[in-house]
Amino acid sequence: MYLATTGRPDAPPAPSGVRRRVPGTVLALGAVSLVTDVSSEMVTAVLPLYLVLGLGLSPLQFGLLDGLTTGATALVRLLGGATADRGGRHKQIGGLGYALSACSRLGLLLAGGATGWIATALAADRLGKGVRTAPRDALITLHSPPEDLGRAFGTHRAMDTTGALLGPLAAFALLWATADAYDAVFAVSFCVGSFGVLLWVLLVPGRAREKAGTAPAPAPEAPAAPRARGGLLAGLRSPAYRRIVLCAGLLGAATIGDSFLYLLLQRRLAFDATWFPFLPLGAAGVYLLLAVPAGRLADRTGRRGPFLYGHGALLLAYGLLLAPLPDAAVLLGVLALLGVFYATTDGVLMALTGPHLTEGRQAGGLAVVQTAQALARLGAAVAFGAVWTASGPEAALVAALLALTAALCCAARLLPAPPRTGRRRKAPELPEPHRPAPASQPSEPSEPSQPSERTD
Repeated sequence: MYLATTGRPDAPPAPSGVRRRVPGTVLALGAVSLVTDVSSEMVTAVLPLYLVLGLGLSPLQFGLLDGLTTGATALVRLLGGATADRGGRHKQIGGLGYALSACSRLGLLLAGGATGWIATALAADRLGKGVRTAPRDALITLHSPPEDLGRAFGTHRAMDTTGALLGPLAAFALLWATADAYDAVFAVSFCVGSFGVLLWVLLVPGRAREKAGTAPAPAPEAPAAPRARGGLLAGLRSPAYRRIVLCAGLLGAATIGDSFLYLLLQRRLAFDATWFPFLPLGAAGVYLLLAVPAGRLADRTGRRGPFLYGHGALLLAYGLLLAPLPDAAVLLGVLALLGVFYATTDGVLMALTGPHLTEGRQAGGLAVVQTAQALARLGAAVAFGAVWTASGPEAALVAALLALTAALCCAARLLPAPPRTGRRRKAPELPEPHRPAPASQPSEPSEPSQPSERTD
């Protein structure tokens, strides 16, 4: 089967020590994500504070709301990925998702504290994220050399995380300047999100051509490469791809949301709620520093190891919240480990999946993995909130720690080793040994030698 992210086997390797530039399309997508993440993180940073401490939602209600808004992206991810693959409409479908998320800020602004309207607005935001994520990641895959997928996704995620750093700062500044007026945060978030949509329209190319550094157009007499047949789930015929989807679901089912971790930190440290928007900054700062190095490391050593080690960092973060350590050590350790978790799993999972995607199914194949992860995290959020409400936060955290340990052990056995896409020097071909003609046969005029056929 033709692999969408595998270059020509006879392509010459890149010269040793030469670093390729990050493709311009990846930088453009990173700029859009940076601006959009400023908008979304302004809301995300204050949302747990607004809902739990402001509107008085219980942990179970918050878990249901957070899980349902996250799970709302499931079917939309599949639909967005499949639609984007038809005719290469990645820009149109991705732009629709960005516009929907920007408009959802108006819903929060007009909700007036009504939980139903807030849930609708959050669902619209998550739907927009679900629509745009697979087409955007497919564009990164299509415009990046296969051996640099980890670095490309790491660069994009680093720019995205820059927005995650700026968003909470902007939210905190607005709350301080307006005396805790959440409406001001929602209004500014809408304006910034609209600017991100404009950047998408102006900077992102409309159709993906050949990826940089991959195979050029075939010769006129060469037959066209076969395209994937079947529906959206046709890629599941590959055993390696099925294992990736299964492992993404298993690990997602044991991953509680960041909002719960921040609430647990606030509860344990008992600091003033005004400082709550600063909590995501620590994790985002570590993520920003490690995203590109983690992607490059995954390209060199294989993407399976960093992905598993990243979940191990999340497991340590759960343990720190239960450990009898000084508050400062717990705060710094949890935020640092959470940043390591995202740096070594978010983009790395997409790079791990890339070599197993077939031609014409890039967005759909990534959407299936993302959907499995989103549905699993939906169940994890609801279950964690229910256990917290019934037995307390410590019991819920112990259950999450045990679940993640079991899921990590299963993933270590099931996750396939990705195809090696790193730059390798071709082994020199040895000439065929000279065989002299038998002495008993009369010598004949030698014919012109024909070049030996090459099968590489």
